[in-house]
Amino acid sequence: MRRFIARTTKTDHESQRPNPPETGRDLGQNNMPITPFHFGLGASLKAIGGKHFSFLIFCGSQVLMDIETGIRILVRSQQLHAFSNTYLGAVFIGGIAALIGKPITNAFLRLFAPKQAPVTWVASVSAAFMGTISHVILDSIMHPDAEPWAPFFAGNELLGIIRLDYLHLGCVLLGVIGGVVVVLRLKT
Repeated sequence: MRRFIARTTKTDHESQRPNPPETGRDLGQNNMPITPFHFGLGASLKAIGGKHFSFLIFCGSQVLMDIETGIRILVRSQQLHAFSNTYLGAVFIGGIAALIGKPITNAFLRLFAPKQAPVTWVASVSAAFMGTISHVILDSIMHPDAEPWAPFFAGNELLGIIRLDYLHLGCVLLGVIGGVVVVLRLKT
């Protein structure tokens, strides 16, 4: 399968990347297309943003970001993180998430939490774009096939700047802290 972006020179990180098998990625590897670790950041952003940030839309934007990756896992593509894991893709998907997120979330809230105030456009847009942009940043740190600036620039300068176990721990801690703050706010 062709690469998402053609390259004329190798980047610094390419020499560190393992060569993928010719038949595609092994589905037995730890390929989780919709990672729950991203949600930890969303919980902390909800704690900070309050009514100006929708946790549900943030999570929905994460799911939208990983649809392409999920499909690429199923077809055994050698590059799992392509267009949707670029900043250009994040802006495109963030716009979709903001537009569809508000009516879907408000319908959900009317059914399951009728006392909850409806989501505003500010909450929808902030959550959608923070979700998609943060998704690109987090995936760029941990996935060697991510090229966040494609199609404008090749390579990935964020790859490996934080150890994967520390990145996951940080996301979990952000989730716990954010969740506690949100629950405490609800009780007051």
